[in-house]
Amino acid sequence: MAENEQKVSLIPLGGLGEIGKNMMAIRYGNSILVVDCGLTFPEDEMLGVDAVIPDYSYLLEHRQMVKGIIVTHGHEDHIGALPYVLKDLNVPVYGTRLTLALLQAKLKEQGNLNGVKLQQVKPREMLRIGPFRVEFIHVSHSIADTVALAIHTPVGTIVHTSDFKIDYTPIDGEVFDFYKFARLGEEGVLVLLSDSTNVERPGYTMSERVVGETFDEVFRQARERIIVASFASNVHRLQQIISTAYKYNRKVAVVGRSMVNVVNIALELGYLDIPENTLVDLSELAYLPKNRTVIISTGSQGEPMSALTRIARNDHRQIEIVPGDTVIISALPIPGNEKLVARTVDQLFKQGADVYHEAIDGVHVSGHASQEELKLVLSLVKPKFFVPVHGEYRMLIKHARLAEELGIPPENIFVAENGQVLEFTRERGAITGRVPAGRLLVDGLGVGDVGNIVLRDRKQLAQDGLLIVVVTLSKETGAVIAGPDIISRGFVYVREAEELLEEAKEKVRQTLDKCEERKVTDWATIKSNIRDNLSKFLYEKTRRRPMILPIIMEV
Repeated sequence: MAENEQKVSLIPLGGLGEIGKNMMAIRYGNSILVVDCGLTFPEDEMLGVDAVIPDYSYLLEHRQMVKGIIVTHGHEDHIGALPYVLKDLNVPVYGTRLTLALLQAKLKEQGNLNGVKLQQVKPREMLRIGPFRVEFIHVSHSIADTVALAIHTPVGTIVHTSDFKIDYTPIDGEVFDFYKFARLGEEGVLVLLSDSTNVERPGYTMSERVVGETFDEVFRQARERIIVASFASNVHRLQQIISTAYKYNRKVAVVGRSMVNVVNIALELGYLDIPENTLVDLSELAYLPKNRTVIISTGSQGEPMSALTRIARNDHRQIEIVPGDTVIISALPIPGNEKLVARTVDQLFKQGADVYHEAIDGVHVSGHASQEELKLVLSLVKPKFFVPVHGEYRMLIKHARLAEELGIPPENIFVAENGQVLEFTRERGAITGRVPAGRLLVDGLGVGDVGNIVLRDRKQLAQDGLLIVVVTLSKETGAVIAGPDIISRGFVYVREAEELLEEAKEKVRQTLDKCEERKVTDWATIKSNIRDNLSKFLYEKTRRRPMILPIIMEV
């Protein structure tokens, strides 16, 4: 690209080649606009890690250029990293009413609300942020108040669909804004970034109203109490549960911290319409006939500490499953959570409940567009260049092929990775470089202080345990005064392995004697010799490699 040619850069910092931790930086000249700032949940091998957020060091390096962060909707994979990022980057955050309310609750929880500038936006509104003119466009998704973006730059218009589906009969009556997408297509779009989550599904994603029809059927047949687990953020799903409960003259109680928070926020902002005297406190359910009650709960993903999982384990203080209860798990397991959900379903069946879960049609529909809807958006927007986003690598490839089928030239389609820099002029596009991008692990209050080495140590501790060797040496002579003593944690049970540990002590004594003979006084060398010799001996005897921690004291 010619040096003096105007160009706009797209720099994905998260959300490509993965589901979650969505973050896209858009740079024009000396200005950067960030779209979304999400997290993802840790994989099984990330022992002790609470959350995974994008590596945002590129933004910190160019902090003077960052004009603001736009959040498209209130899901964790789009707003979850903001409490951490905003501690280091004090820039305005733009979002719709519900999105900002959910974000505000998160910031309050983390105690970093002070000084954060939150600016509310509405669909069909146009806002100038630095050199960018940003238009907000209403789209349907599994959370209310989701917006797509048209970002007008001096080079051309970038359309970002956000997470979306096309629902012709949405619960709130707010239909996907076809007009805006068609009008942008007519005016000319330089780049389209489109959600790839459901690209592997042919056809159309079913309307949210289908779930309402299933609820009606299940509620009508239920003999006793009904418990429905769903994502707390799916306000439209909560509305359908409450409306169906009211229709069948049932009182509703809410359980689970995140569910209570979302219901309170949505009620306060008018996103939930709850008929008078329908919502009751959980403690009041004990005084009501079971066939007149509904409980809305967290735990649709089988999370170990969630309300539904504790109910299934018979471990909840106020709720106990009795035969005849109906449980609806109104969500699809996130990849990796299938076993947890299956275990919860099994435990509920064991307690005598009738369980409806995602394998049974109709208790859940996705919030993401299937192939025909993705084609429709591509056809309406008619972009010059196309970048599939929000999906694992195979999904991005599949979406790219879909765009090709619709006539976009293969050379104008970019399947990118996190950290790659995509540069566009009015006529050309190319991947021109790379910036730091990866993942930061959040553990408690620490962000990024748990890396691969710490995870490797945790894995070793979890697999083979720990052996601590304590020895006291003389300061003058270097001779052994006390010990060696051996403490085992997670390696062997001491009382049943006395012989092995005695042999291990003998190995340590021999090592110390050799060090004394050679007049080795350097502690690091002595510790290293103890570790090597003991590790070799224990592997021969047990085929295990515990972490060995020698401690030397001098008197």
